[in-house]
Amino acid sequence: MTSTVFIGIGQLFTADPECAEIEDAALVAEGGLVRWIGRSADAPAADERIDVEGRAVIPGFVDSHAHLVFAGDRTAEFAARMAGEPYTAGGIAATVAATRRAGVPRLVTTTARLVAEMLMQGTTTVEIKSGYGLTVTTERESLEIAAQFTPETTFLGAHVVPPGAGADDYVRLVSGPMLEACAPFAKWVDVFCERGAFDEDQSRHVLTQGIKAGLAPRVHANQLGPGPGVRLACELGAASADHCTHLTDGDVAALAGSGVVATLLPGAEFSTRSPYPDARRLLDAGVTVALATDCNPGSSFTSSMPFCVALAVREMRMTPREAMWAATAGGARALRRTDVGTLRVGARADLVVLDAPSYVHLAYRPGVPLVAQVWRGGRQVV
Repeated sequence: MTSTVFIGIGQLFTADPECAEIEDAALVAEGGLVRWIGRSADAPAADERIDVEGRAVIPGFVDSHAHLVFAGDRTAEFAARMAGEPYTAGGIAATVAATRRAGVPRLVTTTARLVAEMLMQGTTTVEIKSGYGLTVTTERESLEIAAQFTPETTFLGAHVVPPGAGADDYVRLVSGPMLEACAPFAKWVDVFCERGAFDEDQSRHVLTQGIKAGLAPRVHANQLGPGPGVRLACELGAASADHCTHLTDGDVAALAGSGVVATLLPGAEFSTRSPYPDARRLLDAGVTVALATDCNPGSSFTSSMPFCVALAVREMRMTPREAMWAATAGGARALRRTDVGTLRVGARADLVVLDAPSYVHLAYRPGVPLVAQVWRGGRQVV
């Protein structure tokens, strides 16, 4: 196996609580894994030597919430929201119609383009949901496409009730024939537990049937207003409750006591002009927080984790270190992964070289393309 030593690292952000940051650092990758971390002066010999000349190195971002298999454009909806119209999630139906018409080759092309965009911005692990087909065939096809790009595939047949369907009949379809067809291609089951989508009982039924089929649960929760989503996620031991924009004190306490990760999606608030989640409140209560893009064509059409880090620092009262941890190790926690999201001996050698001396520049210089190199499994991919 070829070994590579990275020297001259101005600042190494490991996202490891034992040693979060190392100045003037070096790192050795071999066999796709991190084999050594320490000071540049102590770096061992390796087959290949790369001097990053004082740049910062961070773990590859872990984007634990994304909707990448879709077709169509919702520019008009975005423009309407910017003109003052409220977001109600009603535009999902337009994406469903376009996705059903698109065909598999076009959907593969779109998904590949978005995954490539993410990689260029430092994302080395991504979760991809279905949810824009809402028929047995199109949901299965969406997950088959997602599985070409990531092992983190999520069955979201319970995204919304499609036009012309009754809610109870559709829930029976989702938790019966659709789940049976989709489970072989999914790792996770998700549900949009919100007004205008699925209520508590419907959501619980979909999730429990998914669990019986061998899928692990995660929940779209409390985005549009207070509701039962967070409590349901805690009740069922979900990996994460995502959005968490409108929380009661009871919701925060439940998250803190359950181990469920609160995945915050500031791109959605940016794009819908909605209130941002209060990350400071969650962190101070001891809740584990992750950041993700929620990349989708309607409410958060961004593939940029650096942008979400900057929003979290500016709008959600997170420190730069907290936001970086949430975008890397936090995302890994939301996917129940221990091999990604941190740079420590034994972890996968997924790392990003920034054209900056510190990770703080991701928030300090928002919108500037600071990703100089991306390495995944010890191999340079950008």
